[in-house]
Amino acid sequence: MGWSFTGLGSEIFFSQIRKPRPADAQSWWYLPYDQLNLDLLPVHDSVGIVLVESEKQAKRRPYHKQKLCYILSNMRHFALETQSKDIPVAYVVTDGQYDEPLRDLTKEFGTINMLRAAERELRTTLAPLIENGSIVEHPHSGWLTPQAWFTETVGFEPPFRMDRFYRRVRKEKGWLMEGDSPVGGKFSHDADNRQPWKGEHPLPVSPSFEMDEIDDEVIEFINHQFAEHPGDARLNHLPTSYADHRRALDFLSDILQLFGPYEDAMTKDSRGLFHSRLASSVNIHRVLPQEVIDVVVAAEAPLNSKEGYLRQMIWREYVHHVHEVTDGFNRLEVETTTPPNRAAGWPIELEHDQASHPNHLKQNRSLPMAYWGQPSGMDCLDWAVESVMDEAWTHHIPRLMVLSNLAQLMDIEPRQLTDWFHAAFIDAFDWVVEPNVLGMGTFALGDAMMTKPYVSGSPYIKKMGDFCSSCEFHPAKTCPVSPMYWAYFERHKDAFAGNHRLAMTLRTLAKRPEEKKQIDRDTFNHVTSILGQGKSLASQMKL
Repeated sequence: MGWSFTGLGSEIFFSQIRKPRPADAQSWWYLPYDQLNLDLLPVHDSVGIVLVESEKQAKRRPYHKQKLCYILSNMRHFALETQSKDIPVAYVVTDGQYDEPLRDLTKEFGTINMLRAAERELRTTLAPLIENGSIVEHPHSGWLTPQAWFTETVGFEPPFRMDRFYRRVRKEKGWLMEGDSPVGGKFSHDADNRQPWKGEHPLPVSPSFEMDEIDDEVIEFINHQFAEHPGDARLNHLPTSYADHRRALDFLSDILQLFGPYEDAMTKDSRGLFHSRLASSVNIHRVLPQEVIDVVVAAEAPLNSKEGYLRQMIWREYVHHVHEVTDGFNRLEVETTTPPNRAAGWPIELEHDQASHPNHLKQNRSLPMAYWGQPSGMDCLDWAVESVMDEAWTHHIPRLMVLSNLAQLMDIEPRQLTDWFHAAFIDAFDWVVEPNVLGMGTFALGDAMMTKPYVSGSPYIKKMGDFCSSCEFHPAKTCPVSPMYWAYFERHKDAFAGNHRLAMTLRTLAKRPEEKKQIDRDTFNHVTSILGQGKSLASQMKL
């Protein structure tokens, strides 16, 4: 293993990057792949920036090619933008992990500073360098809330519930507040934000971006070096330069008016509807969270849209705190299992992982290739996966109520589903994907984050989406989702006994005729068997 100040197959970029000298700056700051913003730094005089590309990290999972392109192109654009401000940049490439070049650089450049890494994985990798003083860790200024606000309202131990934290943040920040009272008289406008899409308004067109030679070179590099990874390498729909991210932020103003009512809606006419798609920009700090908040608070938009968007930004803070105080759930006492592999079903060889992971319901089925683009025969699932394979993205309701919901109903091992989200989604990092999938998208943490699992039958998907009209399955007669829903509760009813939020569901289950329960079991077995073989479901399936 080794590292250098140049990279093969990237001559255009490295011809523009100047190799710095240690004396070019009084203090050197390592900015990871998700801290690409100089405004995060606590000092700005005579600073130098260290950026590291790690091939080993990029091959840690079967990352979507677009995710790799996005991170790499943003790092390179940020490096050139920083250098254009006469700030020295030490840009290094390693076939190992991040610690190797940083350890060597400290011998030449002296102590290197960094903001606390958002991802637990990176903190673990760099912990020895921080412990021996080679790297000095500083607070991460990109978060909007201190951990104390979380621990004082939610605590250090589960169950973790968001409401008190949400109210604390609104009051402390004064967002949509009149003194100590919320504007409009209530903190939540969720009830106003559950409308299905019926085509009432013109659909927004999400931004596209003109690619430059850096983008082109990155795409060629990824296609060559990571040919075995899923997805298509393209960047015309993703922001990579500073100017691109300003345009991405401007799009928020275009969609905010109608974001609230339709934030839970799904339609084959538009993958994004009125969602801003800003999570990928914010999670690597090309757009700062506070910039997003400023746009929302100042906007001339309906209160339910503004509150709904603020709620998502505060949820982002919340899951980060949950992940931090539990050390990535390693401090929680929960049922665990060891997954067979960490490739989420993608045919690639990865380092074997012997660690155990949360799995409250002891679900153990492998993720089917339907999640990597093999047609399943269910329009809702195939539409959502097509969006992910094409754009490495879909909004939060397909993630929760289609992709996660169906995986739960099929008893997919939770870590495999989490690994799939982590690898396939452009905005996924451990601190956000693990709470959202292990804690909410599945019931892997038990009631640590949610009082009950987020699962549904076909009525919810039919109500909030428009897939059923074109699907080969009839939503009330032949669709497998509702029978699988009841089969799920029958299999796991002992785990849910005593859960008052599920009392009505379990009473209904107890009254369900045995012949229907047999159909439920047969449907579950058929679906998991067919999809497990990489085949599409037969339309003749009798329910």
